[in-house]
Amino acid sequence: MKFTVLTLFPEIPRAFFENSIMAKAVERGIIAYDLVNIRDFAFDKHRSCDDKPYGGGAGQLLMPEPLGRALDSVKAYKKYVVYVTPSGKPFTQEKARILSQKDEIVLVCGRYEGIDQRIIDLYVDDEISIGDFVMSSGEVAATVIVDAVGRRKLFRRTFGISAVHATRDLSRLGSS
Repeated sequence: MKFTVLTLFPEIPRAFFENSIMAKAVERGIIAYDLVNIRDFAFDKHRSCDDKPYGGGAGQLLMPEPLGRALDSVKAYKKYVVYVTPSGKPFTQEKARILSQKDEIVLVCGRYEGIDQRIIDLYVDDEISIGDFVMSSGEVAATVIVDAVGRRKLFRRTFGISAVHATRDLSRLGSS
């Protein structure tokens, strides 16, 4: 399974992939990853990636041009694209199971107020939230998704069991 993470801050997910259990999964060839810096696809000398929302509104969005070029560079149209956003569907163990059946997932890490709706309409297959709160950016949320999905792959390939059974029964989650 391969994860491609589109981000303005590749050093954040890189640390995750290069340490702990995920590093073991990468080392064993169970998980592969690619980190794409959206700034590499910006047009100006400052590598700007933020702009006012198309049509007006408050805050800043990731500009559609650099993000679209980054998505095209990884052939996102052939892959399953997830936009990590607080307004997405809740991430659950069931969603982790479904995602673990994909060959490759492209994770788009939002920043500022989010991404341009035109990018969502053209590229995104799923919008996922890790909780009902707002964070500075999508990198940490993306690593949560990678951890839950990648862990399922690692445990299934290594031990022939699900990650849930390797820790504790899902029905006990939330109880003390």
